[in-house]
Amino acid sequence: MAIGNAVQKGTLIYVYDQDGRQVTSISAPGRFPEDGLKGYTPNSIHVQKGELIYAYDETGHQVGRPIPVQHGNVE
Repeated sequence: MAIGNAVQKGTLIYVYDQDGRQVTSISAPGRFPEDGLKGYTPNSIHVQKGELIYAYDETGHQVGRPIPVQHGNVE
């Protein structure tokens, strides 16, 4: 299953498959203005929480270690 779309509404990020069906949601608490959805690919969702970027798979599970935000170069 590939990620077709990811949309943030409030403090939740909703993840949809290629057929438009919701497959999961990810919490994205907005403690800081820059927190939240930063982007997605067919295989992962990238979410900023504070000074770290977290990666999640299509089922909403965190993958790998969070990486520090590179100011001026957030992808």
